[in-house]
Amino acid sequence: MWIVQLALRRPVTVAVMSALMLLLGIVSLGRMNFDIFPAIDMPLVNMVWNYPGLSAQEMEQRVVNISERAASTTVNGVDHIESVSYNGIGLLKFYFQAGSDTGLAIAQLTAVCEAIKNILPPGISPPSVIDYNATNVPIAFLVFSSDRLSQRQLYDFGFNFAGLFLFTIPGLSSPAPFGGTSRSVMVNIDPSRMYARGVSPQDVVTALLNQNVIIPGGTAKIGNVEYNVVLNGSPPTVEDLNRLPIKELNGAPVYIGDVAKVSDSHAVQTDIVRVNGKLSTYRLILKHPSASTLTVVDAVRQALGPMMAIAPPGLRAELAFDQSVFVRRALRDVLEEGALAAALVGLMTLLFLGSWRSTIIVITSIPLAILTSIVGLKLSGQTINLMTLGGLSLAVGMLVDDATVEVENIHRNHAMGKPLGVAILDGARQIAVPAFIGTLSICIVFSPVVALTGVARFLFTPLALAVVYAMLASYLLSRTLVPSMALHLLTEEHHENRAGGVLGILTTRFEHGFERMRERYRRGLTSVMAHRGFTLGCVAILVLASMVLLRVVGEDFFPTVDSGMIRLHVRVPVGTRLEESSRILDDVENEIRGIIPQTQLKLMTDHVGLPVYWALLFYQTDTLGPQDADLQIQLSENHDSSAKYTRAILDRVRAKFPQLTIYPQAADIVSQVLSFGLSAPIDVQITGRDLNASFALAEKLKNEIETIPGAANTRIAQVLDYPTLRVQVDRDKALELGLTQHDVTTSVLTSLSSSSVIAPNQWLDLRNGVNYSVSVQTPQHIVDSIQAIGRTPLTPSVIDGAPPAPQFLANLANIRHEVQAQGINHYTVQRVLDVNCDVEGRDLGSVSAAVQRKVDELKAVPRGTSVKILGQSEAMHASFGSMGAGLLLAIVLVYLLMATNFQSWLDPFIIMMAVPGALAGVLWMLIATRTTLNVESLMGTIMAVGVGVANGNLLITFADDLRGQGKSAMEAAVEAATVRMRPVLMTALAMILGMLPMSLALGAGGEQNAPLGRAVIGGLIAATAMTLFVVPAVYSLFTGKYLGKRERDAIIGAMVEQAEKD
Repeated sequence: MWIVQLALRRPVTVAVMSALMLLLGIVSLGRMNFDIFPAIDMPLVNMVWNYPGLSAQEMEQRVVNISERAASTTVNGVDHIESVSYNGIGLLKFYFQAGSDTGLAIAQLTAVCEAIKNILPPGISPPSVIDYNATNVPIAFLVFSSDRLSQRQLYDFGFNFAGLFLFTIPGLSSPAPFGGTSRSVMVNIDPSRMYARGVSPQDVVTALLNQNVIIPGGTAKIGNVEYNVVLNGSPPTVEDLNRLPIKELNGAPVYIGDVAKVSDSHAVQTDIVRVNGKLSTYRLILKHPSASTLTVVDAVRQALGPMMAIAPPGLRAELAFDQSVFVRRALRDVLEEGALAAALVGLMTLLFLGSWRSTIIVITSIPLAILTSIVGLKLSGQTINLMTLGGLSLAVGMLVDDATVEVENIHRNHAMGKPLGVAILDGARQIAVPAFIGTLSICIVFSPVVALTGVARFLFTPLALAVVYAMLASYLLSRTLVPSMALHLLTEEHHENRAGGVLGILTTRFEHGFERMRERYRRGLTSVMAHRGFTLGCVAILVLASMVLLRVVGEDFFPTVDSGMIRLHVRVPVGTRLEESSRILDDVENEIRGIIPQTQLKLMTDHVGLPVYWALLFYQTDTLGPQDADLQIQLSENHDSSAKYTRAILDRVRAKFPQLTIYPQAADIVSQVLSFGLSAPIDVQITGRDLNASFALAEKLKNEIETIPGAANTRIAQVLDYPTLRVQVDRDKALELGLTQHDVTTSVLTSLSSSSVIAPNQWLDLRNGVNYSVSVQTPQHIVDSIQAIGRTPLTPSVIDGAPPAPQFLANLANIRHEVQAQGINHYTVQRVLDVNCDVEGRDLGSVSAAVQRKVDELKAVPRGTSVKILGQSEAMHASFGSMGAGLLLAIVLVYLLMATNFQSWLDPFIIMMAVPGALAGVLWMLIATRTTLNVESLMGTIMAVGVGVANGNLLITFADDLRGQGKSAMEAAVEAATVRMRPVLMTALAMILGMLPMSLALGAGGEQNAPLGRAVIGGLIAATAMTLFVVPAVYSLFTGKYLGKRERDAIIGAMVEQAEKD
């Protein structure tokens, strides 16, 4: 009570404190980042190796395996390792235990790679290593297009010049452009001319290394002058490279231009990008976890001006798939929902209290508590995002709780004839302990978030913090600002007086109606008291029967969000060349344009083939090679259901192109973050060394899963039948001809995959200051058959002083067809196959349970092979288990807290009678709104339980006070429930009205928090009914049989007094 007395004596101090809360909140808000999600700090490091021309199988065996084993025995804190081996690329993901230092991990991984480099294939470059994060998803595409510039020019600008304006933006990451062709000086060799002159591809490579060199000449001191000595090490023009000598033949030099054509061209294209049907390139715009999506995108937009000032004429640059639009809209809508909730709560408060002065007192605490919570979030390192805003919106209905109860109690005491000052002190004293216990109860019920794991923990901890900070601030304000304002604003106001005019008429009528309802409630409660056993038995049966709904309501991890984006993965027949895959995709896109109306189709892009290797560090894709494509669609703002269009596209494409595989993927920023980088919510992982045996098991399991209702787009992620040509060299014959395996392999690699890996060489364009790769390769149009490969020229070593006779590859090797795996996955060094499936028309929990049954029914699983279910289903079950255990712990803690307060084991048990009703109400509301049980609705359940317990605490505390005045348990229960009916209803209605806008899912991304609001509303409706009817009945039934705290205190006091007299 001292704090209330201090507030009444020092109102200026209270005003200054409130002004400071307001000022600090506004300043903190201005300095916080705005984003869609909180930072998800799950320690993860990505590493990628690059060695063009190496098959996926060789990459797995010669590079990835060695890296995994070395890292697993050297790097600290590794939880598990995942890897994918592509043709020429090895991608490894190191997941670390919570709290691990990723900076130290990167240093250790770099050292490990340096240590094993000598046992890796010769010429392989060191890997790229980055600290990765679950929120590292693309927030925009920076698209470069033109009607007259070539793909090479688009890529060159995007890579070498646009990046100069991007890398200085704080918090931004942007890998190399997707699509286009990389500018390169190509030495296109002619096998027939080389054979005629006895030159092999390796000879051309050696000539370039010897003739195109960058070596300093040093300095010369001649006389009094010291000169820099510069050599013509590198030709100044591309044409000059044609005149570099290779060797001497019959006394005449053989120049590169004699056996090849050197041109300023581009490297072999590995991926194609089209935007709205036009060949283009784009750079992904990604952000660091600590950066704001809005800030990064705004900075990119500002950089476009100076960037375009140096762009070649005809080039266009624009941002596509801009996630900041969705983020802004979602944040705006959540703020509007919060404002609407506050307005509804204010109107409700005005009706119940019938006084605009009292309403101002109550409503003033809302913005101050919210701003204080924002200060706490800022100090905790949080951002303003959907989760923290959802927490603040959740708190709006509760923030008026403490103030409402106190103001209502002040009015009640003032109506009893007490002076206003005494009424304020008595009113504050009467509810001080129950209000404090109620606030602590609500804070405690959020403790289950501590038990969450994975992404869910990082998402819901900020929400819980927002609520807890706001509730603590609200209680502090109810002890300071509310009494101070009441003393000044209510001095001239009498309880009987109502406002005049229309407002006065409305509030008077409402008050009369409320009093009639209160009287009916008293009669109804008296009737319940007369039949307590029957009533409690019926309630118990209803609550227990409601638990059956758990089998009906369904389970999901998170609600789906319709952001107007569609992402599809398309796979044409395995082995299809890039150009043909692109042509097929063009036909697919034409079909899509026939499904989505032009007015709703804003943008469509496709990306065919694998991107540049180090882009895979940042980009999650199911692409394995040239037969794969990612297709993305952005709908206009006022669009029909994305799910409806997705289903129509899948049906049309599968009917028109039965040879294609097509399935949807996470498209928007919300879905991508929550999918953990996986392409499907259910991932059945088969682990075993024998890929063929695992694949047979995967095929069987795939066929079984396809029979499950709700399981859609079932597929095996890996490809084991990629067409391959094996060149079998006869080493004995090669030795006779003066050749080694190294000679043959080097020439074949140079001819087919260029010399850029084994013998990198550079040429400087003096006009723009950029170095470009010089690569030796046979043009792809020449190598158009197995016979053409066999005509690769080889130059033997000198034998017995005689000039070597040139040889064709076909003279010492045979070439045969076979198939190999493309995209070999590992999980902690072991080979895995993934059977993925989506969920459609059914909840995730039911489908994953059916999949688990299919897995359990598997027979004859090969020895050493294991099968387990991963993905969102695994995360969902883990989160549900931890939240359930956390909720039970929270209930126990709240019970113990109230037992300490009441000094009774019975009173807290009676208050807890509202909890089963709250759980039943949640289930009925979820069924009524066709909402599944998910992490969001579980958070709403926790909130409903907390508020229900707080209301019960308020009622029982007053009933104990009445019993202390000599009333019977039944009289105390009826009177306490009747008197406290107004604050209980106000608290519940404030919360329900506060959650109503959220539950309707009206704004962008509103589907995400809607289950939370619905669970709160359903739980509170039932919990309030339980508090007003069941709790008084149980109190009157049991309390009369046991001594309460006051009776025990009186008996103990009498005993002590008697002992002192004796």
